[in-house]
Amino acid sequence: MNMTTTKVSRLVAAISMTMLFGCGGSAETKSDFTKVDPQEPVSDWQMVWSDEFDGTSIDTNKWNFELNCAGGGNNEKQCYTDSEQNAFIKDGVLNIVALPADEGAEKPYTSARLNTRYNADFTYGRFEMRAKLPSGQGSWPAFWMMPTDEEYGTWPRSGEIDILEAVNLKTVAEDGTVEANIHGTLHYGREWPNNSNSGKAYTFPEGMNPADDFHTYAIEWQEGEIRWYVDGYLYATQRRSEVRYNSKDEAVGLKHKGWFAEYFEQGSGELTTHWDTAPFDKDFYLILNNAVGGDWPENVNNLGVDAAAFAEGQSFEIDYVRVYECASNPATGKGCETVRPGYDNLEDALVEGKAPVPTPPSDGVAKNLDIFNGSLNANWIAWDCCGGTTPETITDADKGDVIKFNINDNNGTVLGFSTRGGHFPDDFTGTSSPFDASPLLEFNGRLTFDMKVVTPPTSSTTWLLKAEAGDGGPNTGDVALSDSNEGVTPVTGQWQTYTFPLSLLQERGLDLSAIDVLMVFPTWQTGEGAEYLITNVAIEGDVGESPSVDLFTDGQNLDWPMWDCCGGSTPIEAMDDEEHGLTAEFSIGEAPTVMGFNTRTSAGGSGKPFDATSILENGVLQFDVKVMSNPNDPAAVWTMKIESNEGDTAVEVPLTDAGDAPVAGEWKTYTFTFEELAGAGLDVSAIDVVMIFPAWGTGEGAVYRVDNAKMYDPSAASPAGNEITIFQDTAADQWSIWDCCGGSTPTEDTDDADHGTVAEFVIGATPTVMGFLADEGVSFDASAILANGVVQFEMKMVTPPNDPDSVWTFKIESTGAATAVELQLAQSVEGEVPVIGQWQTYTFTVQSLFDAGLDISDINVLMVFPAWGTGEGAVYRIDNVVIANP
Repeated sequence: MNMTTTKVSRLVAAISMTMLFGCGGSAETKSDFTKVDPQEPVSDWQMVWSDEFDGTSIDTNKWNFELNCAGGGNNEKQCYTDSEQNAFIKDGVLNIVALPADEGAEKPYTSARLNTRYNADFTYGRFEMRAKLPSGQGSWPAFWMMPTDEEYGTWPRSGEIDILEAVNLKTVAEDGTVEANIHGTLHYGREWPNNSNSGKAYTFPEGMNPADDFHTYAIEWQEGEIRWYVDGYLYATQRRSEVRYNSKDEAVGLKHKGWFAEYFEQGSGELTTHWDTAPFDKDFYLILNNAVGGDWPENVNNLGVDAAAFAEGQSFEIDYVRVYECASNPATGKGCETVRPGYDNLEDALVEGKAPVPTPPSDGVAKNLDIFNGSLNANWIAWDCCGGTTPETITDADKGDVIKFNINDNNGTVLGFSTRGGHFPDDFTGTSSPFDASPLLEFNGRLTFDMKVVTPPTSSTTWLLKAEAGDGGPNTGDVALSDSNEGVTPVTGQWQTYTFPLSLLQERGLDLSAIDVLMVFPTWQTGEGAEYLITNVAIEGDVGESPSVDLFTDGQNLDWPMWDCCGGSTPIEAMDDEEHGLTAEFSIGEAPTVMGFNTRTSAGGSGKPFDATSILENGVLQFDVKVMSNPNDPAAVWTMKIESNEGDTAVEVPLTDAGDAPVAGEWKTYTFTFEELAGAGLDVSAIDVVMIFPAWGTGEGAVYRVDNAKMYDPSAASPAGNEITIFQDTAADQWSIWDCCGGSTPTEDTDDADHGTVAEFVIGATPTVMGFLADEGVSFDASAILANGVVQFEMKMVTPPNDPDSVWTFKIESTGAATAVELQLAQSVEGEVPVIGQWQTYTFTVQSLFDAGLDISDINVLMVFPAWGTGEGAVYRIDNVVIANP
């Protein structure tokens, strides 16, 4: 049950450790669960507390009476009392009775709620009750647990464990179905009303009902796991969440979505999400109560409260309550598990929780997102939260294909667009892809859409926008459409554009790094009758190609030719090592000079200076230098000088400001930030000369080479390693074509004119897998291209395997096979199987491989092969193997 206000005396009493046995009452359990073959509890469970209700009155050293009319926080219809009419012991059974209240009472019913707070509080164990439940529309008995000291914060941050709940037992639906469900639930997570719960119902076999007989209800609670039982049968399991980490120890997803906690860290005061044993790792106390009505029972089955069902009272009859400790390991509760096959299977007992998925680290690259622009983004849906409608695509005369939303009744709903997995229909083929819009803040980032109200709501309303992030986490709250840049409200029959700066949405509370829901709707419960159209939904910024200039990489830039200021020489292009290839070579003779690259027309350049203003914060000037011959003057200082606007401003600094001094015969890289250069006085808006040289008058005899000279923003450009070609004409550096286990040596062979040199694999009698292997300590990080990246290759089957049933397979692994994904080629985007003699393309999205469990930050093996042991006789060729954005 949900948390309610309690009035208890803080009795600092020792927990009773008496070992009480025996069964009070004469009712007999008649359950027959032979179909499920339950196991008995193991012998290591040792009873540490119990109440057999063998006395003549309720033991107030064990139980506290809660006295209030607060309605349990659920609009329940009873006042809780300590009256003997509402709670008493008879024939060894505790009776908690819900009765009609006297006329004029604060609530129409009275009942009782008992708890063990500060009398008996527990962390881990087996908690068991044998009971017969009340029935009737509006009945709501519960056996549950709440945190003793709320160490993680108020409800539900410190958790709630519902061992047993049932509502409206024995009510009969129109189709004749009799209510016979019990429920086990956890409550946890964020502060109300953004709280979470997860659980499972168990339906008693036909002809049986928990209101007809006594049954045993229990949980087994251990560190990181809680299991629910009825008459010894385990029907539900819930666990802590398990976080997926990549090779850089960054949280990138969940192996298991279970419970989670959100609380303020001591010391820092920071509100933090935790995917560990919290909040179910502290002391909890027991509660027994018999509620009448409330939000849950009154809104299901036959609705409301059936007064006739309570006219003579409805009794919750409890034979005993027992608590056991696991003697094998009391500190964790582990070692006494009563389990069965399937208890940890999502198709059987395991329950998926509501933990938010950790946001993968941002790649820092500003990208635009189209959610709907004539068609839906493959990873987003048009969504009706609660109204039961299915938004549809229709054709509008002005805008073409648009999304139509309808609100049919006044019960309340919100509508819009979602990429949250829990919102997807069963047949959806996309994946949950929260969008990181945070890099767009620097580029006038905004959320924009076009909307037309076709039919207004029947009630007066305010049209709202709401955006959410992090699987139900930080959100904007309700933002009026009139708060948009346009400042307008919808006019029926007119298309109108709405633009919201991302900065505004961030101020309203949205986490821009993981946007997963966008909603546009009339105020809750005021939208009945509304029909409206939306299109051109985008999160975007003014993201053009980041300004950059390549001064020299494998050849000079004719807009920025190589240049000798004053010595009369002509710099040349010279071949260097394999890594650098063609480089710029400068030689200094007797005449003092400076040398480098110049775009001024007076020096033969294009007259196109470089404007680094937009990349001032992160932009750099970067180049490699290799000294072939040192200057004759051993005291010569190697220098970089950069000028702007025909020399109006300039900065000259030694290379040692950006690294070690040049050493003859060695390549060294030097990086200067524009922020530092601007701080030294450079006007970065019109850079037109870059020079690298020994200080004026000291350079005679120097010969040196420059390569990879560029001005750019590393954070805006594709980071190094963003894409890789593993094989094209030959294997990539530090990669090889590979036979795992067959003893062969794959070869490079010439194919047709389109493919040239390709990798050829031949499988003999020994079972093997084949493909491409990175060198020891080498791997590829595809994290930055998770959203759109693919693993793609071309293959031609020259000779099929001898086994006609052999299945062609693709497998990809991270270092040490720590994670791996294996798929049939027919599961590729193309969905094709190999055809003899034909080149075919196979594509697997990085997102799908990540979702299947691959650590995409550490890829070091790609394999293509007939299924293990079925490949003998196969000859096949592979080319154009890439991991890249398409």
